[in-house]
Amino acid sequence: MLFNQLKLMGSTVLSAAAGASGKEAATGGVVAALGLFATLLGGWDKPLQFLIALMVADYVTGILGAIKTKSVNSEVMFWGGIRKITILFVVGLAVLIDGWVGDDSAVFRILAVYFYAGREGLSVMENLGILGVYIPPKIKEFLEQLNEKGEQQNDKAKYR
Repeated sequence: MLFNQLKLMGSTVLSAAAGASGKEAATGGVVAALGLFATLLGGWDKPLQFLIALMVADYVTGILGAIKTKSVNSEVMFWGGIRKITILFVVGLAVLIDGWVGDDSAVFRILAVYFYAGREGLSVMENLGILGVYIPPKIKEFLEQLNEKGEQQNDKAKYR
């Protein structure tokens, strides 16, 4: 099924590019690549749009927070981008698992998208706190507890 979709998309791109100017071919190629990307991630639905919006918001607020605290680091930014790509890779794997299980349900994809949307949302909240945006006390307390648990697990991992 996926192979047939890729084959159809490839033939559409090639037929559209034939006889087109360089700009038209480039635009068509970019649109086709985005369509292929969305297809591999299970479709361009609201949950995926929300996840990608949160990923962009996390990256932008992370950069702004680093600028504010004067701790901009290109290596941290690079690995943050790699983390975002890895999240999308995991969503793509979840789509493949859903296809393998059959039943035309996207259970694993939805679980992956919602899990990573939650993580990205928490990261955005942390970044907004660094930027000085008001965060309700309950959310701030929850984020502090998560941070402490993360530090404890990092300490345990160091001594293994």
